[in-house]
Amino acid sequence: MNFIDAVEAPLRNTGHIKLHGPEGFEGMRRAGKVAASCLDMLVAEVKAGVSTGHLDDLAREFLLDHDAIPATVYYRGYRHSLCTSLNHVVCHGIPNHDKLLKEGDILNIDVTAIVEGGWHGDTSRMYSVGETRRKASRLMDITYECLMRGVAAVKPGARTGDIGAAIQDYAERQRCSVVEAFCGHGLGQLFHDAPNILHFGKRGQGHELRPGMIFTIEPMINLGRKDVALLPDGWTAVTRDRSLTAQFEHSIGVTDDGCEIFTESPAGLHTPHTV
Repeated sequence: MNFIDAVEAPLRNTGHIKLHGPEGFEGMRRAGKVAASCLDMLVAEVKAGVSTGHLDDLAREFLLDHDAIPATVYYRGYRHSLCTSLNHVVCHGIPNHDKLLKEGDILNIDVTAIVEGGWHGDTSRMYSVGETRRKASRLMDITYECLMRGVAAVKPGARTGDIGAAIQDYAERQRCSVVEAFCGHGLGQLFHDAPNILHFGKRGQGHELRPGMIFTIEPMINLGRKDVALLPDGWTAVTRDRSLTAQFEHSIGVTDDGCEIFTESPAGLHTPHTV
């Protein structure tokens, strides 16, 4: 998403992949904090009997109250501030005031905040609705570990394939599958930019990571097979075998000696399903 009035950040191009300077990192810190704080706010609101549409209303109000706007509203015709993906919904679940959460559900909430300068903070977390089954809790734990292993692979000189390999190796050792139909992406003053970040792959392959790159890592992990299907609404992706699925997402920037996570929870609620 382009914003004509966005403040241009210092950046250099490596091919088509932007390398951002200190002003870009500062903009991403502001955007990431607002997005993460929005997910923190929603922790107390995710409970049986609450609609995903209500959660969307709360998020929109929160972002506007914090001098941010939701990136997804009017993005390619989408009309909501969140994506709310329940149980077997892999991603892009649409909030609905008629869709009430039930005890035992698991829910991914994905939000992207745009702050002054056009910087995008993109993040998602898993939430449990009351007590969940052991296999659901285990899946969420595995998915968070996949995310953090992917993040740990990020450093100058590494390759994007190292990120995917770290995620895939762990997920498959836990007898889970990695969704290959969706990937992470470059971020900054554009919602989706280069490079694509696959959550599977081989070490040593892909783009070389360099200081100044900014992108998301957002693995989607299934209890069953990796195959997905798109519902007729054109947005909602589900597991083809209707198995449970989970996702966590961070926005990060490559630094001189590793990476910086822009979307860490200010309240320490990195894994709301464990609260």
